[in-house]
Amino acid sequence: MERETIVAHVVTGARQVFETMLGMELHPGQDYIETSPQPASRGVVALIGLGGAWMGTGIVACSPELACKMASAMLLSEYQSVSEDVLDAMAEIANMIFGYMKTEIEEQLGGLCLSIPTVVFGRNFLTRSVGNQPWSVIPVKVGDETLELRICLTPNRETNNVGRTLAP
Repeated sequence: MERETIVAHVVTGARQVFETMLGMELHPGQDYIETSPQPASRGVVALIGLGGAWMGTGIVACSPELACKMASAMLLSEYQSVSEDVLDAMAEIANMIFGYMKTEIEEQLGGLCLSIPTVVFGRNFLTRSVGNQPWSVIPVKVGDETLELRICLTPNRETNNVGRTLAP
């Protein structure tokens, strides 16, 4: 499966979540491939693992301010600072976006499972995957803010899909 197809499914999933669950419009920017970790940052990062015929991770990353705006819209409440509710909302947003993508690509890549999302909030932290796998990064404008959607998928060498690769 082409990387562009997977990116398109991530964007479609994000668009559906933002329009139906958050009542927000998003504007995806040009996606790109990243092979080295980002420098330390500040923000909220929701990570969700994928496993099965292929394995990897999906990430939704944004500022604490945007995380509060998204949680406020989703939970019909007002959040001015990151709380358990904001972190839970970020986890659910990642779950819905990458759950949509998973469903759309399973027919071509084989069965996949999603992990329970993990959410990290803080300053001066770095997220990185072991190995040298490329990440597809999709910057997305939401109002005046930007969030990033990231996806890294690789064939699971433990399955019978050893010869299949995700084109960069």
